[in-house]
Amino acid sequence: MKFELRQKLLELAKEKITTKDSSHDFNHAERVLKNAELIAKYENADLEILIPAAIFHDIIIYPKDDPRSKLASDESADFIKKVLVNLENYPKEKIPKVEYAIKTCSFSKNLKHNTIEAKILQDADSLEATGAISIMRTFASSGQMERSFYDNKDPFCENREPNSLKFAVDLFFSRLLIVKNRLYTKTARDIAEQRTEFLKIFLDQLKIELSIF
Repeated sequence: MKFELRQKLLELAKEKITTKDSSHDFNHAERVLKNAELIAKYENADLEILIPAAIFHDIIIYPKDDPRSKLASDESADFIKKVLVNLENYPKEKIPKVEYAIKTCSFSKNLKHNTIEAKILQDADSLEATGAISIMRTFASSGQMERSFYDNKDPFCENREPNSLKFAVDLFFSRLLIVKNRLYTKTARDIAEQRTEFLKIFLDQLKIELSIF
């Protein structure tokens, strides 16, 4: 993709992403884009599909405890379709592949992906759900959702199933620690392995701090 077109898409996204949710703001879109471009260096991917998909994958977002949350990826795909249809010099035959990548990106939907661009987008977005960034995003969302940090009786889900809508730390066990097992590309898996080790260090420290109570 030409640099000018890439920049135009970034500028448009920066203008349109107005959410107060810091876990899905423009910085998130930029990080996912950089993850995607890094992974794409080692895969035979079409950047004309991958770049707009990465930038706009979360252009429509709802809080995780909002019933509309399940619709966000479809609505984001519809949004970028309208953008690309009206964007001069963008190859219109590639728009359905951009839509497909975004619609299948949601971690919670656990969908299989049939194109390399969709696989890379899933990996790039999933890397946001592990490591230091994922901890910041988890607790930022907790403030928005008014979710408790942890279950005081069983903080680490030792005798119960995780309930990430109710407790922030539960998300480590239902998502953050298992992201590495659901990645498609070796590049993403290598990154996720290191980030997962950091999550374990964080949890070990949290156990120490909670043990004094």
